[in-house]
Amino acid sequence: MIKAANRLGLVFFPAYDWAISPTHPEREERLLYTQDQLREEGIFDIKGITELKPDIATETDIMRSHFCFPDVSSVTTESHLISAGGALRAARAVMDGEVDRAFALVRPPGHHSMKCVHGNRGFCNINNEAIMIEYIREHYKTRRIAIVDTDCHHGDGTQDIFWHDPDVLFISLHQDGRTLYPGSGHLREMGGPNARGRTINIPLPPYTSEDGFIYTIDEMVLPILEDFKPEIIINSAGQDNHYTDPITNMNFTAHGYALLNEKLKPHIAVLEGGYSIQGALPYVNLGIVLAMAGLDYSHIKEPDYDTNYSPQDEEITDYIKQLKKPVLDNYFNPRPDMERAPEGEFTLRHKNIYYDTDGIQEDQREYIMTCKNCRGLLYIESSSSVNPPCVGIDIPVNGCARCTKEGYKLFDKAVKQGNFRTVQMTDRVNKKYERHSR
Repeated sequence: MIKAANRLGLVFFPAYDWAISPTHPEREERLLYTQDQLREEGIFDIKGITELKPDIATETDIMRSHFCFPDVSSVTTESHLISAGGALRAARAVMDGEVDRAFALVRPPGHHSMKCVHGNRGFCNINNEAIMIEYIREHYKTRRIAIVDTDCHHGDGTQDIFWHDPDVLFISLHQDGRTLYPGSGHLREMGGPNARGRTINIPLPPYTSEDGFIYTIDEMVLPILEDFKPEIIINSAGQDNHYTDPITNMNFTAHGYALLNEKLKPHIAVLEGGYSIQGALPYVNLGIVLAMAGLDYSHIKEPDYDTNYSPQDEEITDYIKQLKKPVLDNYFNPRPDMERAPEGEFTLRHKNIYYDTDGIQEDQREYIMTCKNCRGLLYIESSSSVNPPCVGIDIPVNGCARCTKEGYKLFDKAVKQGNFRTVQMTDRVNKKYERHSR
């Protein structure tokens, strides 16, 4: 009997009852073909590979990461709660020592979902990885976590949620935002005033292939991870960099994804995008599963590989090599935020956010306190084309006494003013999650 070198837990949730439309690329077949492929290959007969059943995320699980307006039930379905619960089950299995690594093959995806949620953007309502990370930090006291997002689209939602958190390193490899949705993820995006250098974006040119991705991992991602020394590494495992994907322009392979995973060595991977449902996903997922289990994946090859895959152009290779210095500088020598407020005062960030899937326009004013004792109190006023003004207040993990006190003052003031439809308080210090609605 074949035995996995690493005990691996697999969580499946195809979400049979949720799709944007019956013919939309984000539909249940994304995982059904993978399930068939894994069973045909006898993956579940390998000793050490276990299939795990997903949990169902609670409202509290969601509120640790998100301000959902007007409330959680308004922006989620049961499928969203189970998809997030699949990530939670993967985390529990790893953190409790049940397995060495885990892969949550779940949908709907989540990495475009930001701190505030008014609806669906980029096929995402709630952020599975962020919900999982905050669950880990609350239940296991893990502090330093790294997320490496390998989806072809920039993980703007995950970036937004951890923008002000110096204990979470977010690295995104993606097709350059000048050529693809959501249009963000540029080198200049390096994190908030209290967390400069903790957001690292690596915008790759269209048609980057296996050579380019592996160079990026070896020369940029791994040196940063080695310095940051995370307690746990999470791979936001989008698979739409594949050369057959219908909505992107990259040139990656199933073998390349497996090699990337072997080099990255994530403790947990969570599925994000990938819309070549038959031609890529079954082979990419199989390669990742074998790599995470520490098994040979050299035989993994797409049926059309020999006729449709082409090597990377030298021009692209040269461009990617030129990214190395600015990317490493953004982490090791980040430029200070010149607009950072003095100690005890707030820095303002004004954002206009478009929810492309639901056609919602959001206007947001975000305030972060400069604090030498914690990562700072977060206060957000948000309104949208579907919701009148709402407020979210976040007292951070390990928040200091001043930020905690100021957070409750702002909460009481917003409730008494009566100008806001919903006021949500997230108190990570005392594990209190309150909402006041009119």
